[in-house]
Amino acid sequence: MTSDQGDKGIDASVPPSGSGCVECDEAGGWWFHLRRCAQCGHVGCCDSSPAKHATGHFRETGHPLVQSFEPGENWYWDYASNEMYESGPELAAPVSHPAEQPAPGPAGRVPADWAKTLRA
Repeated sequence: MTSDQGDKGIDASVPPSGSGCVECDEAGGWWFHLRRCAQCGHVGCCDSSPAKHATGHFRETGHPLVQSFEPGENWYWDYASNEMYESGPELAAPVSHPAEQPAPGPAGRVPADWAKTLRA
């Protein structure tokens, strides 16, 4: 992140809302990859996922920054400016979903034709 971006929209003390997309878990849905709101910790599914809940969270709340919630990834995306940042402040643990949780996930809810579904 650039120095003028600072910590706008980031609360590094807030833990993630869970290990999966909040809305998909409530509805029994599935996701491709996960994103974590850097301001409130909401975990939502990415725009490659059928429901795009992370973007929906931004639209509903105005919280501009998400960090990848995938193991080994620490980049940020700024919805307000459509910019990606290769790194940024370290957020409260855990910093990703459990490594054993598959992507797409969660196990048992991903349809057999998931790749076709994402291309539709």
